[in-house]
Amino acid sequence: MVEQKIKAVPHRLTLIYKSEPLYFVTFNTMFRKPLLANENVMTAFCDYARKGVGYNVGVGCFVLMPDHIHLFVRITGEITLSSWIKGLKHCLGAVIRDGYQDKMVWQPGFFDHVMRSDEGYMEKWAYVRMNPVRKGLVGKPEDWPYQGEIVSIDRA
Repeated sequence: MVEQKIKAVPHRLTLIYKSEPLYFVTFNTMFRKPLLANENVMTAFCDYARKGVGYNVGVGCFVLMPDHIHLFVRITGEITLSSWIKGLKHCLGAVIRDGYQDKMVWQPGFFDHVMRSDEGYMEKWAYVRMNPVRKGLVGKPEDWPYQGEIVSIDRA
């Protein structure tokens, strides 16, 4: 019987991106309750994301909508995307629960998409940052106060 070795990373992934993957992540509040678009959540989000830099987690552009979050993140350390999102949900949940009666803040899980090298990070961001405009929350995307960029992520 011949033993076959399995590579840790499929060969095709090195063709898709040259560095660590860039993820586009979305997750929602339970029952899409509008709990996120406020200064306390924004501050907690930014603090958590800035602390992540010390653990090789870079949050690029993000937008906090009333009932969901979109963000781009690159993780180059030993932390997994799943564990980082779990920590983020825990951190934000603690802030939200301060003035919220229900214990269930988040829908289970999250959606993630690995951005391929031929996909445009800035094009995807241009679409995502229009969410507050499409929802009628502001007239121009730059008027939405719950968005930003923690670190600059290069997609070259």
